[in-house]
Amino acid sequence: MQKKIPQRQCMGCRERKAKKELIRVVRETDGTVSLDFSGKRNGRGAYLCPRTECLQKAQKAKSLERSLEVPIPQEVYDRLAKEMEAEVCG
Repeated sequence: MQKKIPQRQCMGCRERKAKKELIRVVRETDGTVSLDFSGKRNGRGAYLCPRTECLQKAQKAKSLERSLEVPIPQEVYDRLAKEMEAEVCG
């Protein structure tokens, strides 16, 4: 019997993809928001495709804020974009 592959929805493009293909954005218990490339940090998570377009769409629609239940300042979006770019390129 084949093992079930966990699916998650991208907050930008709204497509359902395998969890391993997506980047997890996590709100930790202290309220900080960061990228979780391991997918194992404690806290509430939301998922994005590893493309800056999806991050921009999620920012415009405020879907990450709704999903993580916390207002996200612009500096955090800028940091997320840099981290995402570094991870994808590196």
